[in-house]
Amino acid sequence: MSQEDRYAFLAEWYDPNAALLRRYQLLFYPKDGSVEMFDVKNQRTFLRRTKYDELRLEDLFVGNHVNVFSRQLHLIGYGDQYTASKLGSKKERKEAMDFYAEHQSKSFFNNLLQFVTSGPVVALELMGDEAVSGWRGLLGPTDSNVARSEAAASVRARFGTDGTKNAGHGSDSLASAARELEFFFPSTTGRGPSNTAKYTDCTCCIIKPHAISEALTGKILNAISEAGFQVSALQMVNMDRANAEEFFEVYKGVVAEYTSMVAELCSGPCMALEICATEAPRTFREFCGPADPEIARHLRPNTLRALFGKNKIQNAVHCTDLPEDGILEVQYFFKILDG
Repeated sequence: MSQEDRYAFLAEWYDPNAALLRRYQLLFYPKDGSVEMFDVKNQRTFLRRTKYDELRLEDLFVGNHVNVFSRQLHLIGYGDQYTASKLGSKKERKEAMDFYAEHQSKSFFNNLLQFVTSGPVVALELMGDEAVSGWRGLLGPTDSNVARSEAAASVRARFGTDGTKNAGHGSDSLASAARELEFFFPSTTGRGPSNTAKYTDCTCCIIKPHAISEALTGKILNAISEAGFQVSALQMVNMDRANAEEFFEVYKGVVAEYTSMVAELCSGPCMALEICATEAPRTFREFCGPADPEIARHLRPNTLRALFGKNKIQNAVHCTDLPEDGILEVQYFFKILDG
């Protein structure tokens, strides 16, 4: 490692005096353990390169909180491709090794790690009678080629490629299920993998509770993907009334349906999405269509609300209205509620 090698991160610090989130580029020089910070908004040096022994290389990963001279910084992204490739892959591989620890002695272990860290994954908690055996039965045999001959209707037979790229994972026992659920959905805040939200070039979409209960989630996600939008983060959320009122506060006193909108949003689980695209708030809002599905079906029949909405309240999805609110609404779900 040469003297000038360094790792770069995007970091946020909450300034209590101004009640603002301030964003910095944090540089760490492993040669001498020094740090440097730049104010992103004002484009100027905030902290000159200074030796700081309290910060360790193993502390530096996206999603972590680190203290630099009494300021608690939230590392929200990698500052350059070098850092992402060196540290991002290292942390993701460590997480994958922890998750698949029981397979460490198997011949396929390294191929499995390489594949599972090659991109984002979606983790689900499935509930039902005999859930472990039921889900494994629906998945089918581990090798997708075997699944196609022995269980043609199974998930792996339909969507898998081979023994590694086999579409899905399933816990093989109650003990494994408990451990794996704790890995992705920990009982202690901050212990699980960080969410995948980018907070740039994005907008917010909420698949509403009625659409979730009507099993429309997959169809809506497929339609979004086929239209060319990137779903860069998603999570299931149970909104309480206070959160729903806070999120929809901009509509209070403006639209007559405000109370009904709040009631719908907290009537069951909903799914929050971060959607990335060029001019995401505008283009995705157009793709959602008019708020009233009946109007949408007449004017824009291929939009989400025309295809999946029932009425002006149960209109399948919420989308950000104003361009300047796109990042704010994403942050509400993936920072405030998730934190």
